[in-house]
Amino acid sequence: MRYSDDVFMDPAQNLVAVAYLAHDEIAYIDLRALDGDSVHPQAAGPNLILSGLPRTRRNQLKGFGRHIALRRSLLVSHVETWASEMWQLQIWDWQHSTTSNSVLSGTARLGDFCFLGRNRLLVVTVDLKIYSIEDMFQTPQLLMCFESPERWLVKKCLLPMDDIERPKTQMQNKKSIHISDPKHRLLCVTTDANRVYIISTKIFFDLDGMTAATPIPWNVWGQSNTRIFQHPCECKIHVSGNRVLQAFPVGMHTRFPEFPKEYILHMMDFSPLAVTNRRGLGRVVKEPSMIDVTEYYGLHRRSLTTSLPYVEVVSDRRMQAIDLEDIWLDKDNIYMLNNVDSINDENIRRLEVIDV
Repeated sequence: MRYSDDVFMDPAQNLVAVAYLAHDEIAYIDLRALDGDSVHPQAAGPNLILSGLPRTRRNQLKGFGRHIALRRSLLVSHVETWASEMWQLQIWDWQHSTTSNSVLSGTARLGDFCFLGRNRLLVVTVDLKIYSIEDMFQTPQLLMCFESPERWLVKKCLLPMDDIERPKTQMQNKKSIHISDPKHRLLCVTTDANRVYIISTKIFFDLDGMTAATPIPWNVWGQSNTRIFQHPCECKIHVSGNRVLQAFPVGMHTRFPEFPKEYILHMMDFSPLAVTNRRGLGRVVKEPSMIDVTEYYGLHRRSLTTSLPYVEVVSDRRMQAIDLEDIWLDKDNIYMLNNVDSINDENIRRLEVIDV
């Protein structure tokens, strides 16, 4: 008996990849066309062949262009606020081979990973590591390691690549494709401490004179390329290109104390052009901001200063937090998924679209 464990879809390539479980472990990854129940015509074969960890408890599929990656992990220990795990990350060139020797593994907790364009991979554990994944027949090559700003527990990394230039499929022959440079985008890292790190990806491509053997200290790379936001509880956030949409929590809900009372939308544009030519729209933020963080169970306190400039527009609309389920952003619109009747727990949703 089999059942699906995770799904990755890429409409631009008409691709759906499904990781199937059999006997409580990942058995294979199925490659199908979105517009029909058939093997994807560009796939090297119907299934990707796995190797490594058996009976994993956490599995995650991601992809970009010709690459698909599967993360598998097993929790080894958990002591209060820190967890360790055995993890494995296997990457395939699904258009050219069903097998792969491009495998990373470790025991420090793997927070998340994401693709940096066509041939680079960002892996966030204790630090941020950039790998080259050009050759699927060997282990990914470490290009650079960036020291993390704190001993963090990363929840997720957001680096959408939907508008990056990629080869056209038959479905796109008559369509133009928006071109965006992966060197000039934003990485969003969220942590268990309700901190949001907005990082310019430019720093991950400026490797002249740097060596992979020595981690780059945070005080060298972090301040001018990052902006940190601290929230009292979990916020909602999405990233598109050089823009960030955040729903800032305001107040605490009396009936549901784990939720904020309201959300206010903040649109932030980190592109240098927006900062230079805002033309009266929004507030330009260039001055440094400081966030205090505590580490080692509160025994150590330090301040993090960041100064990546941006333009901010704050909505004058307040939304009931319990009704707002999620937000998304693309180059044209803001999308908000609202719960129409959250008090009575009715499963009714409304998608609101706002032009930007």
